Amino acid sequence: MLLSGLVPALLCAGAPYGHAGTTDVDVQVDLEIASGSVNAACLGQALLNAEFRPSGEHGWRWRSTGASEQIGEVKFELLADLVEEPGQAPIHFDACDRLGAVNVRGTGYAARDKHATTLTAKNGGVLRSVTIEVTGLAGFLIAKAAAFNGRHHPKDAYDIAYVLLHNDIGGVEAALAEVDRVFPGVGVGEAKTWLRELCAAFDDEDCPGALAYAGQMKADNPAENLDALAADAHQAVTQFCDHLLP
Repeated sequence: MLLSGLVPALLCAGAPYGHAGTTDVDVQVDLEIASGSVNAACLGQALLNAEFRPSGEHGWRWRSTGASEQIGEVKFELLADLVEEPGQAPIHFDACDRLGAVNVRGTGYAARDKHATTLTAKNGGVLRSVTIEVTGLAGFLIAKAAAFNGRHHPKDAYDIAYVLLHNDIGGVEAALAEVDRVFPGVGVGEAKTWLRELCAAFDDEDCPGALAYAGQMKADNPAENLDALAADAHQAVTQFCDHLLP
């Protein structure tokens, strides 16, 4: 299932500001691990058919080989969330020479909030549609909080604030209601640490998280006020974390 990459744009399709986007396609592959080598081998062959090749020795990141200059390179990354394995540990598929995954904490939340979504695009001049599983708003936000905790990447901070402020179901209040519905009491479990660190990164308008959101939004929308953008991010993420934490 798809858990990042296109997901913010799908969750915020009606937003007045476009999402900055990415060339990563992040997928959660616990199903392939649980089902053994048959499903994994099919996935590996599908990637080869789509002109991807493994990058690195563990096979969790694949790169497109047929990308044009206009499209650029696409990275396809296979993630898992296995409690019996340490974070960032490589996961090997049986009977697969080149396919693997990396264990990333929090992606299990994304996998528990599944929504069937139809994507449509032209391929070779032919309009084609495919229905895939995509994580919902609650799964995305908790998985992204875990990702921010693990790597402190400005893009993760931007993604969280953007989706909280611009999601299609109604902003921060609606996002909180959705997280409460899908993951009741999430703030008292393993996510407590993730949420506390996220809150610290948005503690005021000058903190790294708020500045990451404001900087990206200002770059994409030069007419916007940088201070107002940072204040919006601070307020949204602080409200989100304060509500979920005990």
